[in-house]
Amino acid sequence: MGAGHAHSHDHGGHAVQRDGRGHGHGHGHSHAPADFGRAFAIGIVLNTVFVIIEATYGFLSGSMALVADAGHNLSDVLALILAWGASIAAKKPPTARFTYGYKSSTILAALVNAALLFVAMGAILYETLHRLAEPPPVQGMTMIIVAGIGIVINLGTALLFLRGREDDLNIRGAFLHMAADALVSVGVVLAGILILYTDARWIDPMVSLIIVAVIGWGTWGLAKDSLKLGLLGVPAGIEQPQVERWLAGLDGVEAVHDLHIWPMSTTETALTAHLVMPAGHPGDTFLRTLSDELRAHHRIGHATIQIEQERDCRTGC
Repeated sequence: MGAGHAHSHDHGGHAVQRDGRGHGHGHGHSHAPADFGRAFAIGIVLNTVFVIIEATYGFLSGSMALVADAGHNLSDVLALILAWGASIAAKKPPTARFTYGYKSSTILAALVNAALLFVAMGAILYETLHRLAEPPPVQGMTMIIVAGIGIVINLGTALLFLRGREDDLNIRGAFLHMAADALVSVGVVLAGILILYTDARWIDPMVSLIIVAVIGWGTWGLAKDSLKLGLLGVPAGIEQPQVERWLAGLDGVEAVHDLHIWPMSTTETALTAHLVMPAGHPGDTFLRTLSDELRAHHRIGHATIQIEQERDCRTGC
């Protein structure tokens, strides 16, 4: 049985022939994490200052909506710090102990971000339910001014992460945190206007409940997607049956088995598969082309292919 071991990279490739089976490794970097370091730094500084201002005026004005928004903003600051740390760790090179490097830290960060949002949501809900029973007096104008500043800060920070939200779950988490806060601040401004003109105290805790609902809606999707990646599920946008059919349709391939697709990080995906090719190893050009096609059409940048001349039922037929 012929054999080969081929590596294909975006920047070149090399091949080594050995006895036994054929293995092909393709490493693509087209979906490597973009550098959002400046965006994280700006977002953390602006939101830290705003949390202090909003919490202070929330307590002084008696507005639970402002305090709730400040609590949500604080969880956002922690989330931004966590996401930034994970994005830095993901760029560290592999080691003998961590052969993939620390890429999966971005998945852990997305999971923890979702957990932080749930904690913030629970704390806000607990305090709001107490306030609904006996709503305290609230200074509507203070709510309007402070929340108005929050809209500018949160929306501006969200825009910093706009371009990366589709390709990186870690960046998507940061974007959702800030976009949700901007929307919440709009609600607080509207509540302040209503309180200013109607003096209806129940509006403030009611807006807090709406804030909780908004946070919960955005967090559920983030938690579900990050948990799926944490359990090494096939990333969104990649269909395992479609990839298998494509591999099986390649020239010379009789069967495909032991196909596995999993996330290495929130931006990178790996694949391993056994291709049964009775005619023997097709050569390194076949493997390089296969890796390029997987990267270009299926967003899979790290492929390891084992070539077999006959089906090995011990590995799953």
